[in-house]
Amino acid sequence: MTNKNIVKTNVLGYPRIGKDRELKRALESYWKGNSTKEELLEVAKNLRAENWKLMQQAGIDLIPSNDFSLYDQMLDMSFMLGAIPERYDSLCQDKLKLYFAMARGYQKDGQDVIAMEMTKWFDTNYHYIVPEFTHDMLFTCFDTKIVDEFMEAKSLGILTKPVLIGPVSYLLLGKEKEEHFNRLDLLPKLLPVYAELLEQLKIRGAQWIQIDEPCLVTDLDERTKNAYTEAYNYLSDKVKPNIILTSYFGSLGDNESLAISLPVQAIHVDIVRAPEQLNIVKRLPKDKILSLGLIDGRNIWKSNLETVHEQAHEAICTLGHNRVILSTSCSLLHVPYDLEVEHNEQVLPKSIKRYMAFARQKIDELTLLKTRTTGKIVDSCIKAFVANENDMRSKRQSEEIHDDAVKSRIAAIQSSDFNRKSEYAQRSIVQRRHLHLPQYPTTTIGSFPQTSEVRSWRAAYRKGHLTNEEYTRLLEEETRKCVKWQEEIGLDVLVHGEFERNDMVEYFGEQLDGFTFTQKGWVQSYGSRCVKPPIIYGDVKRPHAMTVKWTKYAQSISNKPMKGMLTGPVTILEWSFVRNDQPLEDTCKQIALAIRDEVLDLEKNGISVIQIDEPAIREGLPLRRKDWDNYLKWAVDCFRLSAAGVKNETQIHTHMCYSEFNDIIKHIARMDADVITIECSRSQMDLLDVFREFKYPNEIGPGVYDIHSARVPAVDEMVVLLHKASKLIPAERLWVNPDCGLKTRGWKETKAALLNMVQAAKEARAI
Repeated sequence: MTNKNIVKTNVLGYPRIGKDRELKRALESYWKGNSTKEELLEVAKNLRAENWKLMQQAGIDLIPSNDFSLYDQMLDMSFMLGAIPERYDSLCQDKLKLYFAMARGYQKDGQDVIAMEMTKWFDTNYHYIVPEFTHDMLFTCFDTKIVDEFMEAKSLGILTKPVLIGPVSYLLLGKEKEEHFNRLDLLPKLLPVYAELLEQLKIRGAQWIQIDEPCLVTDLDERTKNAYTEAYNYLSDKVKPNIILTSYFGSLGDNESLAISLPVQAIHVDIVRAPEQLNIVKRLPKDKILSLGLIDGRNIWKSNLETVHEQAHEAICTLGHNRVILSTSCSLLHVPYDLEVEHNEQVLPKSIKRYMAFARQKIDELTLLKTRTTGKIVDSCIKAFVANENDMRSKRQSEEIHDDAVKSRIAAIQSSDFNRKSEYAQRSIVQRRHLHLPQYPTTTIGSFPQTSEVRSWRAAYRKGHLTNEEYTRLLEEETRKCVKWQEEIGLDVLVHGEFERNDMVEYFGEQLDGFTFTQKGWVQSYGSRCVKPPIIYGDVKRPHAMTVKWTKYAQSISNKPMKGMLTGPVTILEWSFVRNDQPLEDTCKQIALAIRDEVLDLEKNGISVIQIDEPAIREGLPLRRKDWDNYLKWAVDCFRLSAAGVKNETQIHTHMCYSEFNDIIKHIARMDADVITIECSRSQMDLLDVFREFKYPNEIGPGVYDIHSARVPAVDEMVVLLHKASKLIPAERLWVNPDCGLKTRGWKETKAALLNMVQAAKEARAI
């Protein structure tokens, strides 16, 4: 007999790269031709089984399947729906080759096709492959991955809850590749394939299906709202599965009445990001179940168990145990695997570790919460809640976290600290005279390939197998070779290559107070690309110079301008796990002052070009337009605070990638960087369309080739892109550069691509 006082638990998704990045290694081995398709798929199968068994043993009721992906869940959805652009037709005989060609491009055996566009998943640092739509596109059930993985789990004795991206969000997150057509026009063609997949799952015994509609937390027009009604009425008429309609990353807000009116059995809301959504319990129709996203899937801090229990208790008192599901706020894809593998106290001190929870620990929080809601509280549960409250109290009072000197410096910021000494029009004259650059000056975004050899030196140095002198000598030689090669091919503004750096955020965090780290806290950024975000636990300050040594050394061996390379305050904030006990704006200002100190030190040491990368500035944009101005005000101010202290002669660059700028271009201009470089090649310069209306006042480098693909673009291809850009940006204000840093590329394709890029600049100058 079922106990009516027991609620169900729900996990929206789980990390998929493996505790030791097994999937990353398997993918990269396969791509290099060092392992077979069968070996790759076996690794993937084992990782799925491990995740399912872990959640089953922990007592999770609704265990996700199809949350696993070899590259990206949106790419998986396009694949299942047969939404495959025509340029890949010649690859359709080998599904795995086709799949990776869509993600990474393909240049082999006489074939040369570019990858699909990639952009950020809402306000996260995860990237997804953007679906491409044409008006005559047809959808078919091209792949049955969601069904296959459900049956795979079932063969292990685990009945899972299949997960898929909902039809409306899938269309909204894609891109029309033709004019005079709206992607929502495709909905009637799309829905029958969704219905077929759902029917196949129901026939095979699926009891619950999670359909993610994250666009429900964004601003929707009437047509889109009608599309939601059309889609779910159709699916409800065709098949009768139990659907959990899932939103996350924000509040349903004015879309709440739409969401709860749809013919689905359960609604999921993110209470962590939007606690006010708990009020939905008062308005939820009596025939619907509420999935409460109480355990934070976006950050690594422990939940305040007493607080989340109060929230759960309020919902249960209103709806009853059988109408409430306790859940993670979103997929746990965005946090590392397991805190218990972090044993090195010099990397992650116990005093900070005690406040943290990774995916495995969040599963335990969920089951503890379930136990507490039964009313029959066991001793272990009581002890866990008491220990949690002690941790919460300690965190509020810790002197490791709070630094009065840092807070005083923030309070002393003046309005003049945000402004350069002169306007760009005056600065640019001084900079041209100082730097002596040609038209269409060439540069790179910063990093050069980090070979396995370079990474081995860093590992050996950290383990004590190389002395500081030996390590420095190796890095100096690698830097010297990189600088001299850039001179040889004719680049105009050089970089030192960043061979001493691990990650563009981690490297700085390691040298700033208020940060801590992990050894195995990896999260997926895209495909096989994993990052190990720093953890901002306390007030931030810079105890010493961070980049001056290597930039100064590189400048000493070249007469050409050498860029100092820094990561901007907003990106450091966005790409770290951030403390949750003060406003983001306050933490960002602390980081900005630390970067400002570094900028001024570089200038004092003869560096005349300084790049402060802000690829994440749009990533932090709130999902609702009404909240944009407040965020953009403090985010842009933080960039200006970091950059504004320099002389007119010093040229400030910034870099942004995988961002749509059209709707925030005025704010981008307010950053007042002398030069901005942006990702443009995958969109074939479409991102520059904004400049038809907005006359960007400063200089811009639209990326002319995609560094996330191994393919080498031809000279003519880049000349065409430059010509397209010159119609929108005056040639005297155009730079020539790749889309992004070259750290993840090999030297062979890097050298070939940059040689072509320099030649393209020369040809553009001659036109």
